[in-house]
Amino acid sequence: MGMTMTQKILADHAGLKSVKAGEFIEANLDLVLGNDITTPVAITEFNKMSFDKVFDKKKIAIVPDHFTPSKDIKSAQQCKCVREFAYDKKIENYFEIGEMGIEHALIPEKGLVVPGDVVIGADSHTCTYGALGAFSTGIGSTDMAAGMATGKCWFKVPGALKFVLSGKLNKWVSGKDVILHIIGMIGVDGALYKSMEFVGEGLKNLSIDDRFTIANMAIEAGGKNGIFMVDDITLDYVKEHSTKEYKIYAPDEDAQYDEVYEIDLSSIRPTVSFPHLPDNTRTIDEVGDVKIDQVVIGSCTNGRISDLRKAAKILKGKKVNKKVRTIIFPATQKIYLQALREGLIEDFIEAGAVVSTPTCGPCLGGHMGILAEGERAVATTNRNFVGRMGHPKSEVYLASPQVAAASALTGKITNPEEIE
Repeated sequence: MGMTMTQKILADHAGLKSVKAGEFIEANLDLVLGNDITTPVAITEFNKMSFDKVFDKKKIAIVPDHFTPSKDIKSAQQCKCVREFAYDKKIENYFEIGEMGIEHALIPEKGLVVPGDVVIGADSHTCTYGALGAFSTGIGSTDMAAGMATGKCWFKVPGALKFVLSGKLNKWVSGKDVILHIIGMIGVDGALYKSMEFVGEGLKNLSIDDRFTIANMAIEAGGKNGIFMVDDITLDYVKEHSTKEYKIYAPDEDAQYDEVYEIDLSSIRPTVSFPHLPDNTRTIDEVGDVKIDQVVIGSCTNGRISDLRKAAKILKGKKVNKKVRTIIFPATQKIYLQALREGLIEDFIEAGAVVSTPTCGPCLGGHMGILAEGERAVATTNRNFVGRMGHPKSEVYLASPQVAAASALTGKITNPEEIE
């Protein structure tokens, strides 16, 4: 029986000729990742196990990004714990204020993940790096501790769903609409503990940023990971950002998939996820009259330079609705600087938006844009659970940067086609 992309990567890293779904294995790791929330717990467990050093100073990355710059004393203490550990263990890939970013945008930008890697991260959206043809998945802090110490992690080999993409996205449609469409189609448990594997001739029409967004939200469908076939678009990105050796894995022709979905990209409309689950989706034509109080454009899902360009194209020369707080979060310092040089930051500020340093901020109800009781936000983030962005009686609507920007102008969820 043939293997999927994920299964081939895991077999190689476990030193096995083949693996099959449901099998338990131990695999070697290429990168272990943590942030300011999850790493302190991992450090406690690391110390309990009496380890005195990490397995490889180059293969661990720690990025304080969730509550940074520190919003209060507790978050400052968390960062202090992480900082002291990173310096004591001489961890090379420690990125704090000044060079930091939102971890899932920063790690690829720094060239730390390449095709064929196995990556674990104590954050559920570690699945983002599947856009580069790597197996990457979120784990708990205890597994992070063991990974930092041993360079290994156990896995139950996942089954897989195959998404065969064709066609080309229409003008106002992006990768965010694709993944919201898929989650709406299969549900938040539709890919439970499965690999979501993306193939097909339509890949050539998806930018690397579209792929990062789609892979990022595989977890919102319950997926163990999302992974894309490696092609020239992937390799162009990798060669620009990394000097690491990579290996390309393609699925076998007789690989076993639990389901195969055919998706014509040209058929997808701008899509919005209504409260309080990502699979509660409607196309922009079905939204109705939904007034909003806040717009958030950014996060590990949609804070890349292409996302900011899409938003700026709509906001440039206009003014956001006075009743809508509009907050822009570039995902890394490099992206922030590029946006500054391109004049995007000026466009945002002149439109009446505010621009923040890279941080996760309000996405997890952290800071820099928490919602009060009864308020509604359109956000380019990845989750809209009850209380996710603040008060339990607030509401978050997930959408693309284009829909978010258009909505900021009108004060209600708006089709970007109406703004052009």
